[in-house]
Amino acid sequence: MTSQGEAGSRPPVRVVWSPEMLGYDFGHGHPMTSERVELTMRLAGELGLLDHPDVELVGSQPAPDALIETVHEPAYVAAVHRAADHGTTDLSRGLGTSDDPVFPDMHEAAARVVQGSVDSALAVWEGRAEHAVNIAGGLHHAMPGAASGFCVYNDAGVAIRALLAAGVERVAYVDVDAHHGDGVQAVFWDDPRVLTVSVHETGQALFPGTGHARETGGAGAEGTAVNVPLPSGTGDAGWLRALDAVVPAVVRAFHAQVLVTQHGCDAHTMDPLTHLRVSVDGQRAAAAMLHDLAHEVAGGRWIALGGGGYAVLDVVPRSWSHLIGIATHRPVPPETDVPEAYRELLRDRYGRQGPARMTDGREPAFSPWSSGYDPSSDVDRAIRATRLAVFPALGLDADHD
Repeated sequence: MTSQGEAGSRPPVRVVWSPEMLGYDFGHGHPMTSERVELTMRLAGELGLLDHPDVELVGSQPAPDALIETVHEPAYVAAVHRAADHGTTDLSRGLGTSDDPVFPDMHEAAARVVQGSVDSALAVWEGRAEHAVNIAGGLHHAMPGAASGFCVYNDAGVAIRALLAAGVERVAYVDVDAHHGDGVQAVFWDDPRVLTVSVHETGQALFPGTGHARETGGAGAEGTAVNVPLPSGTGDAGWLRALDAVVPAVVRAFHAQVLVTQHGCDAHTMDPLTHLRVSVDGQRAAAAMLHDLAHEVAGGRWIALGGGGYAVLDVVPRSWSHLIGIATHRPVPPETDVPEAYRELLRDRYGRQGPARMTDGREPAFSPWSSGYDPSSDVDRAIRATRLAVFPALGLDADHD
């Protein structure tokens, strides 16, 4: 473990980072490149977000199989080992597909991400860290028995299981990736101790095709799966309105003790794989909203994970640097210039200098749900469908809470 100095009067903020985290990379031409993580950490460093006494930079060792198997089937973990060690594909388990091609050290790289999220979650719960960020994490599509959607092991699921084993009674997981957080939902479908909330582009237009408002949890856990499928083309105003109309109310009603959030930034208008129209400014506002909610509901116990995001040069490093800034209580003003040293890196490596500022020039304003329901709005109809489906099970009034 490396530290940037002695923490002050409150626990440090834990940021998972070491060059070994770059091992999770499906190869040239694949959208899930480790450059997303590398460039983010370079930008965060140039912005001065990491060099403070109360920011603790920590690496991660690969998680042992027994820990991974708290979520994943032993036979699947064995298949990942074979893929990593011998290049053995197993299409029935999602290994060797175009989404999840086999690569050397696949197991070790994915297991390292898992351990980073687990260590972060336990550090927050035990009071050794105020918040924690693992931008290499958030691999929310991995299923107990299969890789899916660029995700080998479900680090969020394993981290939440570790929190439950440590005595946490109620964990809320909030996912703002453009894709439905289907793997985390599947792991905890029947577990009333875990609230999973996903705000995403409708499955009618986007992988994985799930996340409908009617998906509300299994027997004995009704109301603990919350899904807001938004129409393609939704921008800042609608996206933030949906978050505000659903997320705070359900997390408060659930009385979450810990908040785990997934910040895939592929809802951005420039993302090549999705069809939402959110800006970096909107994503920054969402991160701030979730940070504040963690302090309000969960005593500040907040673990923030990365996820998707494939506009590698223009979007991901800025969005996740804003997340790190918010988590470390040093939010980056949107009008901040992107440091020249970072832009020079982009010019030298890619022949491009990237955005000049930490903003897209948008004002992330929205009308709160209390302003009234508009039945002619596709976004409002999606929000209302979710509220009608799940609010009563949580003791909430779909029209007024």
